Amino acid sequence: MSRNRANLIRLFVEVPLAAETQVELPAEQAHYVANVMRRKPGDEALAFNGRDGEWLIRFDEIGKKRATASPVERTRAQTTGCDLHLLFAPLKRARIDYMAQKATEMGASLLRPVVTRRTQAERVKVDRLRANAVEAAEQCNLLFVPDVEEPQKLETLLSRWPGDRQILFCDEVLPDEGHRAPAAYLAGLADDVKTAPWAILIGPEGGFDAAERKLLHALDCAHPVPLGPRIMRADTAAVAAMALWQSVLGDWR
Repeated sequence: MSRNRANLIRLFVEVPLAAETQVELPAEQAHYVANVMRRKPGDEALAFNGRDGEWLIRFDEIGKKRATASPVERTRAQTTGCDLHLLFAPLKRARIDYMAQKATEMGASLLRPVVTRRTQAERVKVDRLRANAVEAAEQCNLLFVPDVEEPQKLETLLSRWPGDRQILFCDEVLPDEGHRAPAAYLAGLADDVKTAPWAILIGPEGGFDAAERKLLHALDCAHPVPLGPRIMRADTAAVAAMALWQSVLGDWR
């Protein structure tokens, strides 16, 4: 029986976690526990579901396709993360995997692929995105996994946009007067805007086209900012924008 909790594996589960209940793992997780991590009945792990905090669990049964465990004690209370959505134009496989992982680590509460006019990879495997988010949450000691939404066209998304959610719009083609320091700009916003729910929008390789930029600039809740003098790949821009937001408006303050 393991008691060094720093070495315990962490598992995201969909079922409730509470004392005097039993957790049944799906076949894929049972395979991981039995054949990859080589755990045995009586071994312990940590489990979380995004609602009930983190629990120490003890395996009762471990088979090739089925594993069960009993919650022993809650090790951490559930905390709420930032209300921050990441909207991004789909990328090729390895880079979109990276983006999902890093966005989860950086505290995004929702991931949504957005199809723009210059999007080159329109097919998105939402299940794969979620699997990457789950893996990042398990490995980085998080207590939640961001929601992952189906892709949506940018024009459709903006036509239904809730006015109370602000958009940090990473605009690489701002006019001269718009080239402000992004951190100072965000810090100077009104308090009710700073504390509102936010989304970060990352465009495709090649940027938004003129019509899309016009739509975005017409929104009162959209805040166009540059990300410095260098051209970034989209996955790098997502990490940079989230770091900017977290340091000025998020939980890094």
